[in-house]
Amino acid sequence: MSNYSDKINELKKKIKEADAIVIGAGAGLSTAAGYTYTGERFDKYFSDFKEKYNFDNMYYGGFYPYKTPEEFWAFWARYIYINRYMPIPKDTYSKLLDLVKDKDYFVLTTNVDHCFQRAGFDKERLFYTQGDYGLFQCSVPCHNKTYDNEEIVKQMYEQQKDMKIPTELIPKCPVCGEPMTMNLRSDDKFVEDDGWRKAYQHYVEFIETHKTGKVLYLELGVGYNTPVIIKYPFWQYTDENPDATYVCINKGEADTAKEIASRSTCINGDIDKAINDLL
Repeated sequence: MSNYSDKINELKKKIKEADAIVIGAGAGLSTAAGYTYTGERFDKYFSDFKEKYNFDNMYYGGFYPYKTPEEFWAFWARYIYINRYMPIPKDTYSKLLDLVKDKDYFVLTTNVDHCFQRAGFDKERLFYTQGDYGLFQCSVPCHNKTYDNEEIVKQMYEQQKDMKIPTELIPKCPVCGEPMTMNLRSDDKFVEDDGWRKAYQHYVEFIETHKTGKVLYLELGVGYNTPVIIKYPFWQYTDENPDATYVCINKGEADTAKEIASRSTCINGDIDKAINDLL
């Protein structure tokens, strides 16, 4: 515990002294905020799906070969509604904002639950590189545009019966009439719309502006599923800037590259607790 306390105190000092903070957030941050996809939370919202289709977590439910689009959208409307539009289970994200709100910060995240913006982070300082549960796109796609889905998702969620939605609520592309799908990066059909490209440009400009100086790369809950998006670039940026520091907080996967070990702080523990202790 003394080692943990030392690391927390060290991180407090790094945050205070930083000229800029780049936050890299993965699934572990949302897990710490209460977004669990198995166990009690899954049973609370998907016990009927569990009984009928015999899967035991939300992730598997997203890949189940439903026989009809009415069944497919019953699952996905419920999934999106509880993970995108219902209140965030815990205040982890708002506490993180309290930690960095007075600093020059930017957020890069692979999470698609939109928690940063919902918690009050400046949307001009956010880049959701893998998409957003709150957006639909054409499944083809026939054009490069996304659509807010809150209204239709709520209708599908509220009107579904026996794990099916009314046929007339099945979302169709307004241009070509083909089925709509979630704006989530899973293949080469992911739509990078104007908002995505603008956010990407903001991120690139922030990184370029802070090539030097006391930059803190704060990685939260990032694993090794897609390390080339956050983890490896953060290691590289830290290595290239002798005044930069790297911090990794992740339960079970807190590590760093040997080249930057002397300028790294790794906390193997619960992110929500670490943020509480930092505050």
